[in-house]
Amino acid sequence: MRILIAIPVFNERKYVERVLGKVLSYHPDVLVVDDGSTDGTAELLAARRDIRLIRHATNGGYGKSLIDAFDYADEHGFDWVITMDCDEQHEPERIPDFLTAIRADRWDIISGSRYLNPSGEDDLPPGDRRSINATITTLINETFQLNLTDSFCGFKAHRVCAMRRLRLTETGYAFPMQLWPQAIRAGLRITEIPVRLIYNDPSRSFGGVLDDAAQRLEHYLEVFRTEMAEPVPEMANDDGGECVPCTCCG
Repeated sequence: MRILIAIPVFNERKYVERVLGKVLSYHPDVLVVDDGSTDGTAELLAARRDIRLIRHATNGGYGKSLIDAFDYADEHGFDWVITMDCDEQHEPERIPDFLTAIRADRWDIISGSRYLNPSGEDDLPPGDRRSINATITTLINETFQLNLTDSFCGFKAHRVCAMRRLRLTETGYAFPMQLWPQAIRAGLRITEIPVRLIYNDPSRSFGGVLDDAAQRLEHYLEVFRTEMAEPVPEMANDDGGECVPCTCCG
């Protein structure tokens, strides 16, 4: 089984060397998607010979980086791709937990949750981010009869052949609003595993109007409404059998 760890990066000079050192100590196959960094991150990455690298000439968005990572994993024969951020809010120490869940071979998406099993070491999230996450998570649960606890955590493992069934086009931070409906409609099997809630920079920008919480929530809802209005496509099934109903054991 071939597993790729994919890390979207945008202007992470402060963290990238330290994060990559830790990640590589747990797993050797690492892809970094540099989304048009301008702070020296690109030069640091270009000098390395121990990672795979995709470089965007200009910033294309968080979702675009994930889509490119899925395509890369598929084109290069990987069976799973684990996505994680590069700002030290996703602990490389949790990689073995994802590897264990992958090897159980029961799921198609294994999603980290910062609220599944909170610990005394967890940080308090910024109020607007927790509120928006809770609103969206409730919406997804009520729409699809699920029991998710964290709809926006980017620390995930994805079965590559299952991701082929999806048609992901959302390039920005609203990417989960397209991922969840498509994954559920495609019958992908979903579970959550606990990860720590860490906020190193609560004031970090989403960019432009999305820094306003009300506008950010409305944008997420609009992407969700647009996705729900799309006809359900016929999904290719790689093994020729019926899709297994989606399960969330949140």
